[in-house]
Amino acid sequence: MRQELMSLPKTLAEDVARNLVMVAKLLDEDAEQAYGYSRVALRLASRVAAVREAAGFASYATARYSEALAEFRAARRMTGSVELWPVMADCERGMGRPERALAMAGEPEVQKLDKAGQVEMRLVAAGARKDMGQAEAAVVTLQSPELASNSVQPWTARLRYAYADALLDVGREAEAREWFAKALEADQGGTTNASDRLAELDGVEFTDVLADVEEAEDVKDAEDAVIEDADEAKEDEAKEEAAEAADEKDGEKPVEGGDAR
Repeated sequence: MRQELMSLPKTLAEDVARNLVMVAKLLDEDAEQAYGYSRVALRLASRVAAVREAAGFASYATARYSEALAEFRAARRMTGSVELWPVMADCERGMGRPERALAMAGEPEVQKLDKAGQVEMRLVAAGARKDMGQAEAAVVTLQSPELASNSVQPWTARLRYAYADALLDVGREAEAREWFAKALEADQGGTTNASDRLAELDGVEFTDVLADVEEAEDVKDAEDAVIEDADEAKEDEAKEEAAEAADEKDGEKPVEGGDAR
């Protein structure tokens, strides 16, 4: 990316770099804001492949799949790389065209992908099968040497999780539980919610203790407010009664130099 930005005037390159840094920083935390920064970078340097790629991922993260696909295609034309092929196929799924994603899974470009890219393409293809109502085919699509391997790679947890989910869709609950457990075992970075899915299958319900504490505090605050309002009402009532009593007492005093009326 630095190499690509060197083709720009220094000040412009620095401005583009700042926006790209913010895209990377915010993409997982605030995708909409990341998208905003990506559009600024795109306006400044639309002929830089890294900018088009960053804009594509920001659009993808905010479900703007048509925009994302256009940016990924542009980046691919500029670089000639096939590494974006799986995410391009997933954009087709996002646009409601799973059959196109499936067709892309059979293109020669897939063979040029590294192992991680091929696994990603398999995940997209399985998702396309599910989109088309072909649940059993999704299970078969995910069956691969990478799934059977005991080696833990960055993509292992996601692959096992997807397989477990596919098994659950076809009613193979016992096997699904086994693969959710395997996904959890490989999930070093917490990229899946395999633990929650396991608990769900085991009938375990989690209680949000913090939420319960906050709710109890809210109830107590509400009760205190009611008591405070009641005390204030009583105090106001007592003051009114005292004032009325004082008025009545003043009314009973004889008026000097005349009758009391």
